[in-house]
Amino acid sequence: MNILISKDAAAWYKEELSLENGDYVRFFARYGGCSNVQSGFSLGISNEEPINLAVKKEVDGIIFYIEEKDEWYFDEHDLVIELPAGSDEPVIDYKKQSTPES
Repeated sequence: MNILISKDAAAWYKEELSLENGDYVRFFARYGGCSNVQSGFSLGISNEEPINLAVKKEVDGIIFYIEEKDEWYFDEHDLVIELPAGSDEPVIDYKKQSTPES
């Protein structure tokens, strides 16, 4: 599992959440809503410090991460976040991880 986030999307989070270098953005499983990977759950975000990191990605001084307890939600998918040109907010997608050949 990886977090793939564009520089534009990272800049959006930095501005929208008033983040400074060294701050964190956590992605987590939230009960309710819908997603492409888990029925009855959706992706939540918060800006709290990590406890048990499963994966992290630093972009422009901000650390985006997922904790171990939320790995199940991604079901072997990478989290892909982009900010399309002209868009007011990031677009979140899930990309199935490829399995290496033996």
